[in-house]
Amino acid sequence: MAFKATILTLYPDMFPGPLGHSLSGRALDKGLWQLETSQIRDHATDKHRSVDDTPAGGGAGMVLRADILAKAIDAAAPDDDPRPRLLMSPRGKPFTQKRAHALADGPGAVIVCGRFEGIDQRVIDARKLEEVSIGDYILSGGEIGAITMLDAVIRLIPGVMGNMESADTESFETGLLEHPHFTRPAEFEGMTIPEVLTSGNHKKIHEWRMSEAEKLTRERRPDLWRAYMADEDDVD
Repeated sequence: MAFKATILTLYPDMFPGPLGHSLSGRALDKGLWQLETSQIRDHATDKHRSVDDTPAGGGAGMVLRADILAKAIDAAAPDDDPRPRLLMSPRGKPFTQKRAHALADGPGAVIVCGRFEGIDQRVIDARKLEEVSIGDYILSGGEIGAITMLDAVIRLIPGVMGNMESADTESFETGLLEHPHFTRPAEFEGMTIPEVLTSGNHKKIHEWRMSEAEKLTRERRPDLWRAYMADEDDVD
């Protein structure tokens, strides 16, 4: 069964967006994964198709109503649907490469894209939505976050990437940031390719790439470096 993503959103025209191009787009055309969108507003009950209301207790903004979103979720994913229900949220658990692999190995995901000030907490609890964040910043809605997350997942589905070996050395796969890359021309604006990369000595090339990956990680992501070193200590 192909990976299936169901997106609950107020802006279904935003999909597939970038997911309809390049690797994910070709994979979508080949049926390696499936995408469907569900318009939350279709489940509104008034003539204006309202989906939000003022926050209880006062405050700025509007809140997506629990009853309407619950109906949308129930219509898109019945109780026996095995897919995880994810809510794109800045207060969610950070999305990681490990989570991307886990999702890619599963049947798909039901992804709720919030808008306004947020969504009613009761529907999060009642429909067991797992809040997921793609970073410590605020977007206008969950759609861009959902696209970002799906792009990370889809490329890991078997058959999507032509050479899965190239994914094994990417940033976060080994706990380190990826090493620098070089290609032709041999000289560019006075800068040359490191000699080791043209030496043909695969052992030295591997050692150089590992050394550069460690250096970059230490400099740019001390949090990753600490975790990497902790894992190395555990192995020892």
